[in-house]
Amino acid sequence: MDQLALLFVLLLGALVSVPVGDRLGLPAPVLMTLFGIVLAVADFVPNVNIPPELILPALLPPLLYAAVRRTSWRQFTANKRPIFLLAVALVFVTTVCVAVVAGAIVPGLPIAAAVALGALVAPPDPVAATAVAGQLGLPRRLVSILEGEGLFNDVTAIVLYHVAIAAVVSGTFSPWGAGLDFLLSAVVAVAVGLALGWGANKLMAVLGDATLQIGLTLLVPYVSYVLAEELHGSGVLAVLTTALFIAEYATDADDVLTRLAGYTFWDIVDTLVTGVAFGLIGLELHNAIRTASGRWGELLGWAAATVGVVVVVRLVWLLPATWLTKRLHARRDYDEEIPTGWRETVVMWWSGMRGVASVALALAIPLKTDDGSPFPDRDEIVFIAFGVIMATLVLQGLTLPWLVKRLGVRADTDQEKKFEKELALRAAKAARRRLKEIEQVEDLPEDVTEQMLRRAFEIGFRISPEVVEGERREGHDKRAKRLKRLRRIQQEMLSAARHEVLAARSEQGADPEIVDRVLRHLDVRSLR
Repeated sequence: MDQLALLFVLLLGALVSVPVGDRLGLPAPVLMTLFGIVLAVADFVPNVNIPPELILPALLPPLLYAAVRRTSWRQFTANKRPIFLLAVALVFVTTVCVAVVAGAIVPGLPIAAAVALGALVAPPDPVAATAVAGQLGLPRRLVSILEGEGLFNDVTAIVLYHVAIAAVVSGTFSPWGAGLDFLLSAVVAVAVGLALGWGANKLMAVLGDATLQIGLTLLVPYVSYVLAEELHGSGVLAVLTTALFIAEYATDADDVLTRLAGYTFWDIVDTLVTGVAFGLIGLELHNAIRTASGRWGELLGWAAATVGVVVVVRLVWLLPATWLTKRLHARRDYDEEIPTGWRETVVMWWSGMRGVASVALALAIPLKTDDGSPFPDRDEIVFIAFGVIMATLVLQGLTLPWLVKRLGVRADTDQEKKFEKELALRAAKAARRRLKEIEQVEDLPEDVTEQMLRRAFEIGFRISPEVVEGERREGHDKRAKRLKRLRRIQQEMLSAARHEVLAARSEQGADPEIVDRVLRHLDVRSLR
């Protein structure tokens, strides 16, 4: 098996792991990591040979962009305190603690290299946390905090990592210079992200076609990341800024086809890239085994100590941080989404799984310094990082469902239904308001007006049947059953039409482009 064949195997595994994970009740990223481990111990599977400098720009931009599409700027602002405490402060604290312990237990490890190790194992992975937590029915506020933490802690960790790596490679380090680099990196990233977000929105209006617009959304994250890095900014923060800007300002309520196709396209990209990324984590077992040859006890001890530091520091930090956030929240009159008890805090603690960013940063460590000497203890750092990733991702990922069930942490479904009902009522009222505006400028027959009023009410009813109560609900249920039956008949008729048109594609003299155009018209008609 060569490298290309291995890539296709990982892509296939990424697709299969989703339904298998659903049946087993396990997160797909965890299954892909286990699948990568199985491949790593197989004799016919080659070592992964990816240039370290390509890992971050190849994997992170689409994963970050896909994750941001599931959230909003409102969620970030609502969770700014817990996200800051987790994504910035906790990353610093974890980095320092890991650096101190690693410097003490690993003989001859330079302090800058220890800081690089601390930075690359400090940030929990947003993809792993979202994929695991999203399947467990956790309260939305917890998922929002985990998503925000996972997205923004990469910014902090990667900047710290680059500062530490530069200190090792060049042999010099300036605290003031590092602080200035951190600030400039953030400023440049935000500027690049806003500029590209604004430019992408304008270009989408020019492109018009849904296919071209979706293609642009695939390019924009990569351009944002690479351009920010070229200008010595944070590529991760630039992608986040660009994605948030596009999500906030590029949505056209009436552009149904682009929105539906965009959701489908990015679900596919997210599934495939996530699967490949976590499969690569498992495949790194190859290098771990090679590094640990004859030194298993020593290296496993170092890795176990680092895992202990990472896990314990997160718990010790979360308990007072949650208390402090609650105290600050109690003094203000606006809503903020925070954990409401020790059970939710424990779930947040155990959700701190490391993943794509950590393995990418570990593999991206340079092989040599500026003077041509080997990077100090590179193999040991990669092994320790691999141990932390595997322990947190596999152990915590497999046991988190049990922990959530044991603690009884569940989403407030009543609150979700209430909000859904409110949206349904707002949608129905907006439709009725628009109908009244049309009536003022157009002379509509009475039967048409009555029919449109029923349609307006059915808009809300289809979203949430809770908007109707008592006898009115029974009447609407009957009409809904009747409409469902009519829709089923219509779908069968459209299906017959599609089969007939598709059969014409293989007939002699048929123009495939015309056939596909007619078929696309029938497909769009089926969505209505």
